Amino acid sequence: MDTRKRWRRLTVWLHILSSAGWMAQAMALCVMLSTGLATDDPAVRAASTTMSLATDARLLAPMADVSAFTGIMLSAATPWGFFRHRWVLVKFVITLVQLYAGIFLLSPQLQQSAVTGPVPAQVVATALMASAIAFQAWLSVAKPWGPVGRRRRGGNTGPAWVFVAAVLGGLADLALALVLGHPMPLLSIALIVVVLAVRRSWTVAPAGGRPAPGRIG
Repeated sequence: MDTRKRWRRLTVWLHILSSAGWMAQAMALCVMLSTGLATDDPAVRAASTTMSLATDARLLAPMADVSAFTGIMLSAATPWGFFRHRWVLVKFVITLVQLYAGIFLLSPQLQQSAVTGPVPAQVVATALMASAIAFQAWLSVAKPWGPVGRRRRGGNTGPAWVFVAAVLGGLADLALALVLGHPMPLLSIALIVVVLAVRRSWTVAPAGGRPAPGRIG
């Protein structure tokens, strides 16, 4: 197995692992918030919101960042692309919506719930988040709906350094988030900008001429 294929598989592995972690933490938030909502015990309610805040900052948000980062890198650096296939495009849109909702809606509400207690909307939101990630996993397996417009020849697969950067950058951002207690995906964002800027200059031919079945991109 050549170096590029090995690191590409590691990127796919990290994407799957972080996506599963994102979904698991969304489900954990749903359980904790619903427990706090259903109880009349102030201590239980306070514990549920405190643990929800910690889970969101230290686990859910970092996993979401790594999942989104590796997914974008795989789309940018493989023949799947962003807009060639409907299922990839739908995954991309769902990811952007999830990130926006998590960063600008759910996280601030969790901060507020530390004072006022959980609300039903938070339980619904976390359940929808987990369901959306499960739907994205189904899209990756089923790959429905076909190409966007007329079928075009796939783009090139990126060089090995792109997948090395995806794996090491994702792990570095995850480790930094665990140390700081909150995500700070500056490295991931910088790597995405670099890859998108240079991807048109790649001359490496796609392995096998087209994406391999069963790959998540």
